[in-house]
Amino acid sequence: MKVIPAIDIIEGSVVRLVKGDPQNKIVYGSDPAEMARKWEAAGADMLHVVDLDAAFGTGNNTESIDRILSAVKIPVQIAGGIRTPEAAKDALEKAARVVIGTMAYGEPETIKRLAKRHPGKIVVSIDQANGIVMIKGWKESAGIKVTDAISQFIALDVNDFLLTSIERDGTLAGPDIQTLANAVAFSEKARIIASGGISSLEDTIKVKSAGCAAVILGKAMYDGKVSVEKVKAIA
Repeated sequence: MKVIPAIDIIEGSVVRLVKGDPQNKIVYGSDPAEMARKWEAAGADMLHVVDLDAAFGTGNNTESIDRILSAVKIPVQIAGGIRTPEAAKDALEKAARVVIGTMAYGEPETIKRLAKRHPGKIVVSIDQANGIVMIKGWKESAGIKVTDAISQFIALDVNDFLLTSIERDGTLAGPDIQTLANAVAFSEKARIIASGGISSLEDTIKVKSAGCAAVILGKAMYDGKVSVEKVKAIA
């Protein structure tokens, strides 16, 4: 299981939100590149960098992301607001992987083309609330269930999925193990990245036991409840 710290950025600062609410945020630093170097030094396998301004349609943090990419040697996957083929192309030229949510559900043929041209570099985001996928910054329903989404995108040659429990994200309430386990069991081809609710080392052990390919560390890591080093030791 890969260990992937998250670096969420709003207006150039590293933040964590509760349930994706920009009005409910904690700022953890003003230098995303410095934070990236910190997690790399701790032994992170990859970084998950999210442009929250782009996700919410309020701007972008391109400069901050470019500095992160220049600052570290480990792979970086970029997420947040990648909603056009052009935006995906630009991100793919820079990053190891690109996480696509809203556009994937509205333009599946585009995802198919991207997955064919960039094998292993496309991750489809499955942000779920009560088993239903949410899009557009978690504000709208895509009208599709988690396992149906996995089935749809595997048929388009996508095998990597970032599965986030919106109700647990940033809450330290524990991961949605049942949904994660169901997603892992649904298809041998699906590689599930777990996100949302991690609060302890025990939670990461549960995620590993569920068969997830990777775990995203967020608020629990920033608050010192888990460390990259300790999660790596059990991963």
